[in-house]
Amino acid sequence: MNKTNQSWGGRFNEPTDEFVKIFGASIFFDKVLAPYDIQCSIAHASMLQEVGLLSKAEKSKIIDGLNTILSEINADKFDWSIDLEDIHMNIEARLVDMIGEAGKKLHTGRSRNDQVATDIRLYLREQLDTINSEIKRLQMALLDLAMQEVDTILPGFTHLQVAQPISFAHHMMAYFEMLDRDSERLIDCRKRLNTMPLGSAALAGTTYPINRKRVAELLGFERICNNSLDGVSDRDFAIEFLASASLIMMHLSRFSEELILWSSAQFDFIELPDRFCTGSSIMPQKKNPDVPELVRGKTGRVYGHLTSILTIMKAQPLAYNKDNQEDKEPLFDSVNTLKACLRVFADMLPNIKIKRDNMHDSTKKGYATATDLADYLVKKGLAFRDAHEIVGLAVAYGLKKQKDLSELTLEELQNFDQRIEKDVFDVLSLKGSLYARNHLGGTSPNQVKQAINRAIKNLE
Repeated sequence: MNKTNQSWGGRFNEPTDEFVKIFGASIFFDKVLAPYDIQCSIAHASMLQEVGLLSKAEKSKIIDGLNTILSEINADKFDWSIDLEDIHMNIEARLVDMIGEAGKKLHTGRSRNDQVATDIRLYLREQLDTINSEIKRLQMALLDLAMQEVDTILPGFTHLQVAQPISFAHHMMAYFEMLDRDSERLIDCRKRLNTMPLGSAALAGTTYPINRKRVAELLGFERICNNSLDGVSDRDFAIEFLASASLIMMHLSRFSEELILWSSAQFDFIELPDRFCTGSSIMPQKKNPDVPELVRGKTGRVYGHLTSILTIMKAQPLAYNKDNQEDKEPLFDSVNTLKACLRVFADMLPNIKIKRDNMHDSTKKGYATATDLADYLVKKGLAFRDAHEIVGLAVAYGLKKQKDLSELTLEELQNFDQRIEKDVFDVLSLKGSLYARNHLGGTSPNQVKQAINRAIKNLE
């Protein structure tokens, strides 16, 4: 008899096909889980000793051996074998080589199914905390920028057409709010993620007198999976994270699109730092916004990973299936992509040059105070729909004369309605329009300052 693998070869009469070994192995990518697998095994060994399934000497040997293996892995001195398929079998085989029979007892009361489900949760729990730290760093960069630009006037757009004057800081704070919700989603995701599958064994639990609550306590899990089938087989926690990651990437992609537009010659609102851009091999004048373009592009990558794992899970019968091996690469890549995008944004944002005069001049070109004139007429007693029509006629006249509404004379404005008086020019100025929206959530600098102060307090 030719054993194919020391952990399961007894039932087989021929070795695994050489290409199938490569095709089925996960060791190429699941090595990232090694520290969590060892952490999981140490907690499991401690529990086994407490319930009488290991002696104290055996437990000590196992834990010392696992710590030595972790040191070997961290020093890149561990010999990974494709014949052993995955990290679990590689680590176990090395442990048995080191400490003998005691190492074979470690797998008592568990399966690779509940083992990997626990490892992934431990990994993702740690990554969520790191990602949330990066979100907060980006939020701080947004706040710093907003504090400097409260009175900077930016054209606000709808349909990419100039709509109304807004504070540039108000625009930055919109992204702050998006990231705040993103952070809340990750915190909420973490609550469901922090549930321990270990003890579910292969699918039905185990006949050994294990203490799952004790292992959960040692590993910092708040809850235990209540159903062994569900514990080993579902990956909804990973899907939930990928959905949250996709939303974060969507927000970063929208921000990227604006930075790309604003840094173009046609807008010229900002200048990105040279070290976050590249040039052209043929056009010497080019300064390409590579970082925001890459973030925009990588958004599709994360979306694809979400779809990938949803598709992997959609037709699986209970319980564990080999399909689930395909969950790791999309998950790991999404985590790394998201962390990198948040980091590069937080590094880039404080070094952006704001071209205030260009923003101001652009706002004047789009009849951005037209709504203010309509509101002015409403306050004079006119119905809004009538005021809307009058202002539309005034804008048409301004287009013909190539004048902004604020550049029309009082007499010209009174041709459209006699209720218009001198005070109208306070309304038609960009600054007047900005300061007039002085309510909670509005773009008035007074409100923006309060929003910034609230945000700083909440982050603290």
